[in-house]
Amino acid sequence: MADTQQVDAKDERRVARLAKQISAFSREHGGAEGQVAYIGERGARIVLVGEDGGWGDLVAPSVEIANRAVEKAGITVHDEFAAKVTTGPYEWSRMAGIQVGGPKNPPSDTPSDT
Repeated sequence: MADTQQVDAKDERRVARLAKQISAFSREHGGAEGQVAYIGERGARIVLVGEDGGWGDLVAPSVEIANRAVEKAGITVHDEFAAKVTTGPYEWSRMAGIQVGGPKNPPSDTPSDT
């Protein structure tokens, strides 16, 4: 019984941490919508798109935890979407885009590393 409680407490901390990051992204971008996608043994990817077109992603250890986090953050979740995403030179140079909380886009006059 104690092991189950420890796992539940650990999962709740993960949900709370992810929800906090999602909420911060949403505030920074004037609101946000998301999508949860299963990525195999690694867990689930939470893709976020802000109202301003900015985007980022997070990885959760499971689809269940990802779904609980987006629900707790209060964002709308779609089965699929991409029309609102806007990308710049930084994302194109990296191909994978940026992580939530990762580096900001460099000024447009900064040469890319390609």
